Amino acid sequence: MYRVQPYNSGDVRVDLPTCMYSLPNLHQAQCGHHEQDGADPALQALESRQEDILKRLYELKAAVDGLSKMIQTPDADLDVTDIIQADESAASAAGRADLDSILGKDYGALRDIVINADPSVPPLSLLILHSLLCERYCVLSAVHTHSSVTNIPEPLLKCFGDQVNKKSRQDYQLGFTLIWKDVPKPQMKFSIQNMCPIEGEGNIARFLFSLLGDTFSAVTATVIDSWVDTAIFQMREGSGKEKAAVLRAMNAALGKTPWLVGNELTIADIVSWCAIQQSGNNTSVPANVLKWMKSCENLPSFNTVLKLLK
Repeated sequence: MYRVQPYNSGDVRVDLPTCMYSLPNLHQAQCGHHEQDGADPALQALESRQEDILKRLYELKAAVDGLSKMIQTPDADLDVTDIIQADESAASAAGRADLDSILGKDYGALRDIVINADPSVPPLSLLILHSLLCERYCVLSAVHTHSSVTNIPEPLLKCFGDQVNKKSRQDYQLGFTLIWKDVPKPQMKFSIQNMCPIEGEGNIARFLFSLLGDTFSAVTATVIDSWVDTAIFQMREGSGKEKAAVLRAMNAALGKTPWLVGNELTIADIVSWCAIQQSGNNTSVPANVLKWMKSCENLPSFNTVLKLLK
């Protein structure tokens, strides 16, 4: 609608800036400076630390890979039987335990182990251990009957044999008193005033076996404890399938060694033999287990208890 004349006339050349501020290139200056003065010490320390960390991570990864392989294939990498046999070769011969350190030192009084047990389920393993203790120590043995039970078989009243005390009480090293009583499970006390009772045949058997002075490594002791628990809770109290599974496991173990844990008799053999005798198992006994049972019964302590079952 309207035509306006140009404000300026002619071609005017204006220099427009390409940037607001012009600064020197610092990167080129630093590179040139480092090339002249050498690498930065802080950078070198950082690189060295990184290399150490990577090396440690590599070693840790190798260790974890080794453990993972051992867990996935234990039979290929670790044979517990070999470890147990190595422990036996390095262990010292069994001797007497330090009764003062285990039972405490009480001057003027006989250290007496008192056990309450139900005569309907006699703790056979404890009777065997009593016989073994008599071979190591001078034991004053006694059998009593509590008023809560009646009609106890004569063999149980004389399970320690005819005790003839030819010595005075203070001449004995250890007292062992068995009281037939109506209790849900065997109970033991050796310090009437200072301790709570130990309950369960397996736990009492562990304690009595420790008095024999035999020492084992952590691996061997763990295997022994495992067999004791298996005998008590699966062989004696478990179902038919559980009992059959235990017999198969025992047969496999006895195919490698004459006793359940190594080449020497342990509490695992004592408790397992007693559990088989009391389990009422109708399953046929495998060959290795049958041979092992005969070896147990050839020992005087087992043979004495075997008479109570007839």
